[in-house]
This record gives sequence, structure tokens and C-alpha cells, in this order.
Amino acid sequence: MIRLKFSIALKYEVVDFASDFIFNIHAAHTRCQTVVNEALNLSQPVEPVVYIDPTYGTRFMRLKAEPGVLTVRYDATVDSAHHMESPARIAEVPIAQLPPDVLPYLYPSRYCQSDRLHWFASREFGHLRQGYWRVQAILDWVRHRTKFLSGSSNSSTSAVDTLIEQVGVCRDFAHLMIGLCRAVNIPARFVTGIDYGADPALGPTDFHAYVEAYLGRRWYLFDPSGVSPPMGLVRLGTGRDAADVSFATMFGTINSYQPLIAIEAINDPANGFMTPRFCQEAISSHADFATVQ
Repeated sequence: MIRLKFSIALKYEVVDFASDFIFNIHAAHTRCQTVVNEALNLSQPVEPVVYIDPTYGTRFMRLKAEPGVLTVRYDATVDSAHHMESPARIAEVPIAQLPPDVLPYLYPSRYCQSDRLHWFASREFGHLRQGYWRVQAILDWVRHRTKFLSGSSNSSTSAVDTLIEQVGVCRDFAHLMIGLCRAVNIPARFVTGIDYGADPALGPTDFHAYVEAYLGRRWYLFDPSGVSPPMGLVRLGTGRDAADVSFATMFGTINSYQPLIAIEAINDPANGFMTPRFCQEAISSHADFATVQ
């Protein structure tokens, strides 16, 4: 079991008129991720409304803020129980056997243009042995061909852009890997969260993006950026790509400040909690209600 404690502090300045916000900063409720405790603090006397996606446990918080400064702080402790499996035992699932709720993750989406990547992906990966190892080969290809560089992309950068430019941040690595997986008929989706264990030389802790591929009738974790062990990932949102799970969407004239994020792992073997580590096994941390019995 992994126990992680984290905090997210956001700051905005609302200009002229009251403005609406939609946040995705709450830890998701899933079968494999339990929220032990949490607290939300807002600097303005507003009443937030929280919507919980019934399938993936993603929580969206909506509020209207008055002109002036708005600060949002969210603190939580979460426990993650990972399913571990030997990669050699994990096969791809034929399209005819995919559960209906998995099918949307085969299609192109705004940032993952798998239709434009089909010829390229088929040439590079179509001949490889199917199963977990083919997805791992796609991850390795993305990681080796793309340089991680902060500030090298923006909100319009897509998988095709990253393929051409060969540089990006975690969301760009994730979009490219997802696009290539879908292009060879492997369902893949985008996950946002917080990561533990990244090299401090990469800079302050930030929001993180990673990938899940549907294999062996489970969603398995892949982090193509390679900045942290998959065991150290906290799930916030799940979607087709970044457009579905932005940590903050704003409606109005608003000045934004850099998020402040901190995370720590609880190392307490006597009570069953260990520090996240890299391992050889495949890891799944999301059991969908409709797809895993």
C-alpha cells in the first residue's frame, strides 16, 4: 500500500466582474485509490458545488468568485492499492471483446490525432509482438525520441506537433503515446494527477500527466516522461486527453499565478505503507466498475 500526503495552492485575481471557475484538483474516488482525509479552503465566502463522475471518480468543483483575489487550497491524504502483474501475462484485447465504455478511447481526440498517426504507427509498431510489450515499446520510443523541456509547449500543442518537434513536457509525452497506441487499435487514455519521486533538478512539484492503456481487461499505468515511479502517482482526473481534465477552467478576465504543490510519501512498513519505487511488474491502479469483475 502507498500513502501519499499532498497539498495544492492556487491563486487568482478576478478583474472587473464576478467570474466562474471549474476546478479538477480533488483526489479521485476509485476502488484502488482511497481518500483518507481532505480539506478545502477558499479565501472568498463562496459555496462550491462538486460533481463526481460516476464511472471514473473524477471530481469537478464549480464556483463563482467576486472581483479581487481568490486563493484555493486543497490538502489530502490518499491510499493507493495497486494491482501488480507480470507483463508476460498481459495480452491485448480484441476490439470485438472491448467493453462499451472503453470504445471512446480508440478514437482520435483533440490532442491525440490517432487517425493522422495511423500510417506511421503501423510502420513502427504494427509488426511487434502484441500485448504489454508493444505498449512498452511505444513508451520507450516516445521517451527516447522526445526531450523533456519545461516551457517548450503550450495549450495548443498536439501529439502530431510533439512528434515533429521532438520536445515537450509530461502532457505532450502522454498525448503522443496515447495517439500512437490508438493508431494501432490499443485503447489509451489521459490521466492528470500529482507525482511523487521526481528528480528535484526538474524544478518544483507540479501537476503531472500520464497514460493508461487497456490491456488484459484492466487499465495499466504508463508514464512516458519517466520522471517518477508509477507507484507514486495520485489520480485527479481521467479523460480522452487534456481537454477533458484541465485542473482549472476560467470564465472571465482573470490573472493566474503559479500553482504551489507539495507531496510526501509515508514510509511506515509496520503498518503496511511503503515508499513508491520503480519495479518490473505492470501496475494497474484503476478498476472500472463496468470492466473489472
